[in-house]
Amino acid sequence: MVDVLAAPQQGKADSALRTLTGISIAHWVSHFHLLVLPMLFPFLKVQLGVGYVELGFALTVSAVVSGLTQAPTGYLVDHFGARKILLGGLTLGGLALIMLGLHLSYASLIACAVLLGVANSVYHPADYAILAEHMDEARMGRAFSVHTFAGYFGGAVAPAIVAALITVSGGVGALLASGAIGVLVVLLLIVMAIPDAGAHKAKPGNADAPKQAVITPALITLTALFMLLSLSVAGINNFGVVALMSGYGATYSVANVALTAFLGASAAGVLAGGFLADHTERHGYVAAACFAANAAIVLLIALVTLPGWALTATMAIAGFLSGVIAPSRDMLVRNAAPPGAAGRAFGIVSTGFNLGGIVSPLLFGWIMDQSAPHWVFGASVIFMVATVVLSPFTERKTQARA
Repeated sequence: MVDVLAAPQQGKADSALRTLTGISIAHWVSHFHLLVLPMLFPFLKVQLGVGYVELGFALTVSAVVSGLTQAPTGYLVDHFGARKILLGGLTLGGLALIMLGLHLSYASLIACAVLLGVANSVYHPADYAILAEHMDEARMGRAFSVHTFAGYFGGAVAPAIVAALITVSGGVGALLASGAIGVLVVLLLIVMAIPDAGAHKAKPGNADAPKQAVITPALITLTALFMLLSLSVAGINNFGVVALMSGYGATYSVANVALTAFLGASAAGVLAGGFLADHTERHGYVAAACFAANAAIVLLIALVTLPGWALTATMAIAGFLSGVIAPSRDMLVRNAAPPGAAGRAFGIVSTGFNLGGIVSPLLFGWIMDQSAPHWVFGASVIFMVATVVLSPFTERKTQARA
């Protein structure tokens, strides 16, 4: 992080450090909240008396809502400021989990999913708008990588944190504590005085500047890429534990360690990818190469029952490769975004994540209900291969836009 923020002016560097730290903490919370409900699936299945399809439907509802609100949220960020939108999203996500903990029912689960979907639509447009405006241009890839690392790390530690909370306070206590984390981070960001960003801050002299179209072929192609990236890892993230337990004979602890290795190595891969993104312009080809290797590794997991240590090591390698491409992915979007429209650009392409999130819970939940846990990994391989095919086209689209 010191290397990312090195600058001649110490005051500017200190401000950038504070900004990157605060935004990264917010991104940590967003990924942590995304995995709270999936990590509580065994608890919710028993308490609510529903199957995995019903539980997966809640995630689909969240993804649909987030997908519908992602682009409008990007507009709000650009026109009203990223800071207040970000703080509102954090508050809403925390209160959603607290509400579910206080009134545990399937209807409350769906309501919680709706609120979490709205909250999730905030992070990418607001975070990237602030970073794009306040980070050093020469180290933008590494700044993006630190931000993304924080999000991946939030997901990586979610299984362990939720499991510990369940042990200490039960499932309801885990929901309440997870929600309280979001509210506390809001207070922290207010104290840190994170800066604002958005087109509303443009100088008066630029008011009459011609507006460029935001929905371009480059961003449409990148939206499709984001959808495939989401589908490539969603099954492993959300159903990897139950798939390993039911189809491979893994214990709950071994399955959780393997998933934690996957998520933790993804976070490490993001940091490595940040340096790569700052030293190459071939971001689409980086994605294609990493996912081609990843498809082969995940195919091995799908076909072979590995011992615990080998499973953990293989999952870690797969996670690392999936993380390496994240900064390059973000740089593709930033390069394709018109001036003053970073919030809308990231809002549009992040809709691809939500489209993947709409399909993946029902698809992988159906796979589990059909007693075909190996296909949780097999289907992921198919989506990885599709990502390999599309990635070079995103490279060409972005270069043409530039």
